[in-house]
Amino acid sequence: MSLQAQDSLREFTLASGRRAFFHSLPALAALGVGDVSRLPVSLRIVLESLLRKLDGQRITEMHVRQLAGWQPQAERSEEIPFAVARILLQDFTGVPLLCDLAAMRSAAARFGKPPARIEPLVPVDLVVDHSVQVDYFREANALDLNMKLEFQRNAERYRFIKWGMQAFETFKVVPPGIGIVHQVNLEHLARGVLQDGDVYYPDTLVGTDSHTTMINALGVVAWGVGGIEAEAGMLGQPVYFLTPDVVGVHLKGRLAAGVTATDLVLAVTELLRGAHVVGKFVEFFGEGAASLSLPDRATLANMAPEYGATMGFFPPDERTVDYLAATGRSDEEIDAFRRYFQAQQLFGMPQAGEIEYSETLVLDLASIVPSVAGPRRPQDRIALTALKPRFSELLRKPAADGGYGKGAAVASGRALADGAVLIAAITSCTNTSNPGVMLAAGLLAQKAAARGLTVAPHIKTSLAPGSRVVTDYLGKAGLLAPLAQLGFRVVAYGCTTCIGNAGPLDVDIETEIAARELVCAAVLSGNRNFEARIHPALKANFLMSPPLVVAFAIAGRVDIDLDAEPLGMGSDGQPVFLREVWPSQDDVAAALAQAADPETYRRLYRDLGSLNPLWGGIVADRGETYGWALSSYIAEPPFFADFALTPPAPKPVRGARALAIFGDSVTTDHISPAGSIKPASPAGLYLQAQGIKPADFNSYGSRRGHHEVMMRGTFANVRIRNLMLPPGADGRPVEGGLTLHQPNGAQMAIYDAAMAYQAEGTPTVIFAGEEYGTGSSRDWAAKGTRLLGVRAVIAKSFERIHRSNLVGMGVLPLQFQPEDSAAGLAGDETFDLEGLDGELKPRQDATLVIRRPDGGERRLRLTLRIDTPVEAEYYRHGGILPYMLRQLLA
Repeated sequence: MSLQAQDSLREFTLASGRRAFFHSLPALAALGVGDVSRLPVSLRIVLESLLRKLDGQRITEMHVRQLAGWQPQAERSEEIPFAVARILLQDFTGVPLLCDLAAMRSAAARFGKPPARIEPLVPVDLVVDHSVQVDYFREANALDLNMKLEFQRNAERYRFIKWGMQAFETFKVVPPGIGIVHQVNLEHLARGVLQDGDVYYPDTLVGTDSHTTMINALGVVAWGVGGIEAEAGMLGQPVYFLTPDVVGVHLKGRLAAGVTATDLVLAVTELLRGAHVVGKFVEFFGEGAASLSLPDRATLANMAPEYGATMGFFPPDERTVDYLAATGRSDEEIDAFRRYFQAQQLFGMPQAGEIEYSETLVLDLASIVPSVAGPRRPQDRIALTALKPRFSELLRKPAADGGYGKGAAVASGRALADGAVLIAAITSCTNTSNPGVMLAAGLLAQKAAARGLTVAPHIKTSLAPGSRVVTDYLGKAGLLAPLAQLGFRVVAYGCTTCIGNAGPLDVDIETEIAARELVCAAVLSGNRNFEARIHPALKANFLMSPPLVVAFAIAGRVDIDLDAEPLGMGSDGQPVFLREVWPSQDDVAAALAQAADPETYRRLYRDLGSLNPLWGGIVADRGETYGWALSSYIAEPPFFADFALTPPAPKPVRGARALAIFGDSVTTDHISPAGSIKPASPAGLYLQAQGIKPADFNSYGSRRGHHEVMMRGTFANVRIRNLMLPPGADGRPVEGGLTLHQPNGAQMAIYDAAMAYQAEGTPTVIFAGEEYGTGSSRDWAAKGTRLLGVRAVIAKSFERIHRSNLVGMGVLPLQFQPEDSAAGLAGDETFDLEGLDGELKPRQDATLVIRRPDGGERRLRLTLRIDTPVEAEYYRHGGILPYMLRQLLA
């Protein structure tokens, strides 16, 4: 007989004496499937979902046996259909996803089908946290003023979200002003284990924010996907992924005094980027992992996208149980959590030799030193003591080598100079869930203020706690006042500076930066510091712990040796050094007592809908389908405009032109910025043509529900460099979303060239280097690429989520062979793609034919980065959205 789901059902007993059931992994040996006790814990949790959802159709016995027989060094060719327990959205990615669902319902109605057939089949939570901007920051009522502006700017979007709440039964919303999505998930939404009747199973999810991985700290298997994949998961499709390698990271020893979890994270990010863990699971283990608090683990798990891994997973243990208790989960939930994982033989931190990994890396926590990372990438760690010489080196280095090409720094005695700090933000989300570093920031502020230190008024300071719980414990510890005294007032509960919502700088400051070409800095406690993400005027952005953010704000510059130079002069006229105000471990431990009160968590998360009267005042449409009205925020997406029940055959790519040629590390921020919209950009000109003034533009992120804005914003980052363009008059690379339209070579905006090529019937391709699409799981980086008419992206390598999103939008991702690249292309060539007609096979070969204007021809072998059979099927349908709609309407 073949294996059935019920074959693995076993029983365990709860503390109450009640019988509970679970799909037993230890039982697989007796069932003839195999002993899985040495498999990585994360894979065993995925395996449980296959057992539980085994239906012989989408999930088969073969899938179970393949994963149960996982070998550490095997070649990866099988795909896993992972049925997650729930879906998590934030509003920047959630609104376009909701637009797609609403458009599907409209399309269903046009075909005479019931619109309600389009309905999430798993629970969905949307946390509204990305729409607030730091406009006010030193005012006593900055929080209230920023929130009022947020509701003014986003009323149309919020009405749409509220329509979604009533239209879809399984769609719930956490309103603005509660906290950032990952921290709300960690503190409240995640329950550890879930139940269906008497059957218990682990909490698992995918989220439309790449930092969904923060929840890995709680023993929850989860990662970030594009909204395109999340939609499939919502509508009952498994999330398909290639069976992964699992890298074990053996953490040994303990962190030294004065070293923070942030310093550990930056070291791990550097280590794992160097180990090339892209597309792999990372699982932490060992005595060092066991010693880390749950918030320290969450800080490490959060930055999995920065080190490139699919996950940064910590197996569940007593620290996990302690955190569930401290954050207000019920006694019954905590008991079920412990007993379930014990029954599965998955409880406790594994030690060296207990699990087989594809590769094992070792890191001694005692070796970690205080660090920052930047100025452009999170993996570029700099020891704190080396920051001053490193910044000086970068100033002198030519721009072509990653420097600023400026020579020596301007003397830093002036307020505005190279290296001047202009934004200092304790910002969601990596560190703001961690009471240890948040309290350390408050204690440092307290000691600094007591010595008479201040922060210069031209520095934009902000404190954006990850949830209201943080404000509560900082207040109880008496630390909100000294933070506010140094300018770090609570400005918002949401993703602010790290997402590009830092808000404007003073106009005179921006003018001077531009006139003098200054390399000024932002210091922030978030996880992203890509070019132009934090603020378009700031070229140097450094990630660091919250207490270091306060320290650098006081110092006012990054070109400082904080070991040897004082932060400033105290009120007694004496120099004050960092070591004098740095909080001791005993100081932090004493303050931590304020951060573990279960009743506070229960009180602050009890009734989310009634906490914000502004949210209560939003009046929304009702009904199964959305009434698409004229709006510059919400529009019916065009993905189903020419929809047919039978997919047309994909057109061949012949005579294509290069829309752009990019170098390495092009991020989703470069492709689809989230921040401010320039008035002279294609998107800015479009909005002005609709009668919208620049003051009311809001941001690209807030307008992701409108395809006309977003396609014009694609490749519009002010720092993106198209290598087709000759250097400027000063010899430096030209920046901004520009290209050369061929064959005449006219320079124009990438959007304008794309529209011209579409009008001519000319297909286009994008060329790029290594790590194309790193960063946020941004649907519009793929959707915008598709709407511009790009048929293929040809790169040295792809980041995991963006590659998947390209396939999901019907764009071919193709990879150069290791010895090949786009080097030598001028951009005036034409291109054919051969070998892609007919049925596509995962990772098959293709040929790029390059034809130069002089008649010369070159042929390069490419690898098709459609990685799994289901992805080939998505591409055949023109993308995952039409595939899903055809499935639902069949």
